[in-house]
Amino acid sequence: MGVNLAQVEGAYKVSFPHMGNYCIPVRTLAEPLECEIVTPPKMTRRTLELGARHSPEFVCVPFKYNLGNYIEALDIGANLLIQAGGGCRFGYYAEVQEAILRDLGYQFGMVRLLGGFDLREHIRDFRAVNPRLTLWRALKAYRVALRQTKALDQVEELMRKNAGFEVEDGAFERIHKRFLAELDKAREIRVIEDIERRYLAEMASVPIERPDDMLRVGIVGELYVLMEPFSNYFVEKELARRGVEVHRFVTVSHMVENAGKHKDAYLRRMIELADPYLKYHVGADGTESVAMTHKLMRDGFDGVLHLKPFGCMPEVNAMAALQRLSREHTFPVLFISYDEQTSETGLATRLDAFCDMLRMRKGKPSR
Repeated sequence: MGVNLAQVEGAYKVSFPHMGNYCIPVRTLAEPLECEIVTPPKMTRRTLELGARHSPEFVCVPFKYNLGNYIEALDIGANLLIQAGGGCRFGYYAEVQEAILRDLGYQFGMVRLLGGFDLREHIRDFRAVNPRLTLWRALKAYRVALRQTKALDQVEELMRKNAGFEVEDGAFERIHKRFLAELDKAREIRVIEDIERRYLAEMASVPIERPDDMLRVGIVGELYVLMEPFSNYFVEKELARRGVEVHRFVTVSHMVENAGKHKDAYLRRMIELADPYLKYHVGADGTESVAMTHKLMRDGFDGVLHLKPFGCMPEVNAMAALQRLSREHTFPVLFISYDEQTSETGLATRLDAFCDMLRMRKGKPSR
């Protein structure tokens, strides 16, 4: 069992790492524990500095962000931490982070959700915290969290594709802020569906000016730096500011839909899409990065950004295939690696150059 409650004193106060706006459905999932939920402070540079200071030097940057989240949460009273597991070094995060935090003197419990999206294993682990937890209560929270996740992903997808062309600066952002506030309070499926419907309609009514020869750019890569905007220096907003339609396919909804019994079939589809650049699965999100880049190229996109934490082996494996694809089809791919030394100014310069190059390829002037 991936639960250690030995050092918890007093009532449970549970916390978890940030990843974009998914703290909303995660809070819903944690409610059946029937304890206080401590959301970590908003991500700042201090979060990364704390995590990097106490992490192994060459561990990937998502580990450092997560560790920083935990330290900040423990410092404001959390005493029970939740961590998931994954198909790369992510599978070892919980054990290593727990050891580091205990060496730092923190007293806390740890719940390691190592079953991917296996609800039965999650319920077993949660019952170690709350023995009164019923299957019905857990299933209801799971269904509500999934519906919140779908609504979140649908609204943010529409925003990615259109925010770069809004007539009034900040129009989409203001709507999005109100949407998140309502979604965070919703605990009924019908209410969530109504929220999604209303805000999709409101965003669709925002005046936009979309040029006929606009740039369309896809973003692929490692899931954490794709879905946590602070970790990628808000690259989607930066592209929108440059008048780009942004497409991203890796979301939690996407991951849930292609997990469990669907996983093998999904991997086969990705390898087929990646052919002839990959013949085998290279681990984690690497295969999908190649497959989706190949698809985007064939769909007529102008270019792709490939995002990864520095040293992420599945994405390093994907890079050779992506470089070959880019070279053979003269298809622009911008490779961006993130660590605690990454410069926002340097990233902005590279995005400017990339967008200028894409416009020159289309015979358009720079903006």
